[in-house]
Amino acid sequence: GAGAQSVTQPDDHITVSEGARLELKCNYSSSLSPYLLWYVQYPDQGLQLLLKYVSGDNLVSGTKGFETELRRSEKSFHLRTIPAHWKDSAKSFCALSDTVPGLILHKSENLMASLRLGMY
Repeated sequence: GAGAQSVTQPDDHITVSEGARLELKCNYSSSLSPYLLWYVQYPDQGLQLLLKYVSGDNLVSGTKGFETELRRSEKSFHLRTIPAHWKDSAKSFCALSDTVPGLILHKSENLMASLRLGMY
């Protein structure tokens, strides 16, 4: 029904080498056309909105070089950035709202995107 919205992030944590392509996966379930959001939480800081999809173009560019592409056929909203830097290490949240853009009604579990710096 219309109340069956949810978001999931299949990966508990991701480790990538600095300079490598970083993708954080998010899948959603909604019978409506939802607002989709990605938040990031850096150590000792509050939640920051990285990007959001409200309507229009499926490709969304956000702050700090992040982007996402809404794929309705797959019901995915994966977060991508190139390159990955150590400063991107943070907890990332995929969120969904079916009413107000920016309001978190359905939030995925915490995901820690930890980056391996590749220092040899």
